[in-house]
Amino acid sequence: MTTTQPRPATYTPPAKQSEEPDYSQILDDLSSASVARNFDPYIDIDWDAPHMAVVPNDPRWILSYTVDPIGRHPWYQALPEEEQIKIGMWRQANVAKVGLQFESILIRGLMQYADRLPNGDKRFRYTTHEAKEECNHTLMFQELVNRIGMETKGMRPWLRRLSPTIPLFSTFWPTVFFFGVLAGEEPIDHLQKDFLRSVETMHPAMSAVMELHVAEEARHISFAHNHLRTTIPSKGPITKFTLSIVMPIVMRVLCGAIMVPPKEFQREFDVPKSVIKEIFWKSPQSKAVLSGVFGDVRMLAHQCGLMNPVSRLVWRLLGIDGRASRYRSEPAYTAN
Repeated sequence: MTTTQPRPATYTPPAKQSEEPDYSQILDDLSSASVARNFDPYIDIDWDAPHMAVVPNDPRWILSYTVDPIGRHPWYQALPEEEQIKIGMWRQANVAKVGLQFESILIRGLMQYADRLPNGDKRFRYTTHEAKEECNHTLMFQELVNRIGMETKGMRPWLRRLSPTIPLFSTFWPTVFFFGVLAGEEPIDHLQKDFLRSVETMHPAMSAVMELHVAEEARHISFAHNHLRTTIPSKGPITKFTLSIVMPIVMRVLCGAIMVPPKEFQREFDVPKSVIKEIFWKSPQSKAVLSGVFGDVRMLAHQCGLMNPVSRLVWRLLGIDGRASRYRSEPAYTAN
């Protein structure tokens, strides 16, 4: 069983910028890793293997009672098994559709960002590698959605409508764009790792997709962290103060837009509004999850000099404050 655990009372301050590895070398390493270790969802996932088949009434689609925000709720656990399976299939298909839509925004933003880089800039090579990997992720997510066979919309309507404009941030406000990248990648990566760490059985199609995605997202998140740690400290005090306020707002808004299912979920399964409110994010357990997924980002904020009394208040008011991670991918859940 997995339970939320408080982060250690002691916190080791992050290394000073001068102690960080050379950014140029990091870009070389990330680009080399993208060449040496990459995945193709139609080579590395055996979609047509018998054990990968999506069949009716398969209990492996039941949402995790300990990790999934919906699966943890008593309303879901009290439903008949057949309904739990149906909701689980819809939920996983919608999560994959959200992932596809987010990756699509990211690809467009990365290519616009790369287009503005000068000749010889090592970021061009890495960001193009990353865009190529994200293209494979969109293929993988859509393949999963197609095989599950549930008609899902993915992101909430307002974000779907705004999605064509979001990549513009990579051109005019790249720092804010990379905040948005982490706002989408960190919660998804955090929850997928919790699923993979858990002992509960999930459908092999889901576990294969998660394993491939987590492996490559480690590079993508590493780039965003290192890029922000390198570029933010040199900005002026007014810009840094503004970014310190913008960062938690972007995290909270996009996390909610990505993780909370659209209204179609409530209508399709007659979910009471009170249940949705408890799951996202009124109950004490859901509040702990919301805070926990941003431990790495809070660590990054400290490293970039974006934690100050005002920004800490914003983090707290938005319900995403808490202890910073001591290291990247520090689990917020430990097995008992």
